[in-house]
Amino acid sequence: MPENTDNKASKSDNQTIAYKERLNSWAIARLLPNTQREIVARFRSRSDADGYMRHLPQEIPNASYMVVFDCQHHEAVI
Repeated sequence: MPENTDNKASKSDNQTIAYKERLNSWAIARLLPNTQREIVARFRSRSDADGYMRHLPQEIPNASYMVVFDCQHHEAVI
């Protein structure tokens, strides 16, 4: 009896996508009025996010940013 390879491929693809989404959980959020935030970049490690955070005031000095651990994945602005 032949196997349904289409079903297995889609399951594997879904698992790969879910794994890739979990890799970039550290993010830099721009703080907006009314306690809102906007994710501007995502990173695999906290130290990478901290390093990029030191660079941001040189680019946009009047904005406020913070490093967050973000479990929800929305598109980054950059």
